[in-house]
Amino acid sequence: MIQKGLEVGLLQVNCYIIGDEKTREAVVIDPGGDEGEILEVLKYHKLNLKMIIDTHGHFDHVDANQPLKNATGAPIAIHELDAGMLAQPSAEAMFFTGNRLRLSQADVLLKEDDVITVGSYRLKVLHTPGHTPGHISLVMEGHPYVYVGDLLFAGSIGRTDFPGGDFDTLINMVRTKIFPLGDNFIVYPGHGPVTTVGQEKKYNPFF
Repeated sequence: MIQKGLEVGLLQVNCYIIGDEKTREAVVIDPGGDEGEILEVLKYHKLNLKMIIDTHGHFDHVDANQPLKNATGAPIAIHELDAGMLAQPSAEAMFFTGNRLRLSQADVLLKEDDVITVGSYRLKVLHTPGHTPGHISLVMEGHPYVYVGDLLFAGSIGRTDFPGGDFDTLINMVRTKIFPLGDNFIVYPGHGPVTTVGQEKKYNPFF
């Protein structure tokens, strides 16, 4: 497996590029900006972008959606409940960016238990709302990896004070969908350092 993490955009979002070393297929998770860097990684590894996946619709995770689609032709995938956010600038986005907003449109609407294939690898969709209504996490089948967007961080959790957020729902999603994956699972969050399920169960103050 080819995996590369980049910090991109104004708010330093963790963008993950996952590719199959044999088929050269790849997906990009949460392209929050700096599309030039993302495209350079794809080019360096000779990867063909199959899909752009947004864990949720907040501007800092989706800013490079359209430039990447324009450059590669890859479709944009997001949960059906967050799809409308891609084409509607939020007050939070305007506050952080002024007028520099790059809108996009969903091509693929994801839902619970959907599976995205990347060559021989399979990413299973978990619907994990709380940060946003359509937030998703992605589990790499056959590998102890989960990409959680802004659901869970090392020692913290995603904000729930934005429109559509709900604290109790977020806590329940972590407890019922992420923690049961197993203590050995590596958690790849949308911001900050990588952690593990075991680490968060033991030390995260919210649990």
